[in-house]
Amino acid sequence: MNPGRMTKQVLSSFFKKPATNLYPHEKLDMAKNLRGKLKFYPEKCIGCKLCMRDCPSGAITINKIGEKQFEAVIDLGRCLYCGQCVETCPKKALEMTDNIELAQLDKEKLKVTFRAV
Repeated sequence: MNPGRMTKQVLSSFFKKPATNLYPHEKLDMAKNLRGKLKFYPEKCIGCKLCMRDCPSGAITINKIGEKQFEAVIDLGRCLYCGQCVETCPKKALEMTDNIELAQLDKEKLKVTFRAV
């Protein structure tokens, strides 16, 4: 151990900007194509259920609620945020948002239901 070398490192760190962010007090700069919470557009859905079949974690359930009306139940606790369901959907009824603040204490709050209006 060389104390002079360590002192030089400590003194130089006093004049550098910290590498950490003050999150949540300061908002983070998000990447352009960030994969966050899923959003479902029921008016675009045709009920093919390709998103359900392609989801590796089984986080999406599509239910028929009327003639040509569908709802999606998405379990955000199971979702891997891989985006395969978004790529698979032929009608672009699913999209990834930039919302990453999804922490919950109750697991049931992570199950989101998107209903047709």
